[in-house]
Amino acid sequence: MCPVRPAFFPGYGRVDDQNMKFEPTCPRCGRGVQPPGLWSSAWQCDAHGSVAPLQGVRVPGSASLEVLLPRARVPLWIPWPLPAGWVVTGFADAGDERSGALATAVALSGPNPLGGFGELVIVAEDPGIGLGARLAGLNGPDPGAGCDAGAPAAKVRFDGHDVALWNLDMGRSRAVYTGEALSHWLWLVFDSADTGILMGEIHALRDLRDLRDGGVALEPPFGAPSPFLERNLASTDTND
Repeated sequence: MCPVRPAFFPGYGRVDDQNMKFEPTCPRCGRGVQPPGLWSSAWQCDAHGSVAPLQGVRVPGSASLEVLLPRARVPLWIPWPLPAGWVVTGFADAGDERSGALATAVALSGPNPLGGFGELVIVAEDPGIGLGARLAGLNGPDPGAGCDAGAPAAKVRFDGHDVALWNLDMGRSRAVYTGEALSHWLWLVFDSADTGILMGEIHALRDLRDLRDGGVALEPPFGAPSPFLERNLASTDTND
């Protein structure tokens, strides 16, 4: 575990004010979770059983990226090149010190092509984690029957290969595209649904883990913290 951790936003979980230690929550519902103990080697949620603990939302910036990159066992996706005027606005990850990050979320924001402000969160995760489904507004941990049904709605390229994406109908609140890349679930969640028109401008993805190997020449630009992550990954523990 890295000795320096970036600040977390208020409301994302329980924080010990004296030690400034974030207490993980369930990635599917935001409830507090119990750490591994004598009877279980996994973190436990009262509602969802064994889970990969959500480690809070990390502020946008190089310090957060430096902490997250060594932890990531799944990609940290961003569109590349970024749409005009768009910036990275935060990160989230699920997993502990033993497992590393088994789910990652990268938040971005910028101009909505139809006017105003839009947000996008791109999630990579192992099956069953549930972080992408939570951000998409689904009850289950994975995309479900809407994924891989019929022809894909969009494709993006990574490392010379096409990644097929299917659109999940989530109403006007958000637009959701999901598929599989590098044996992990891939989610693109747009807030609001109108911002999903930006999917027509996203043709390729880059994995920020390549920063460690010189694969991406420059770090992405950073902006103000993501309101979408603040709303949707806030702790639901009544003791917070």
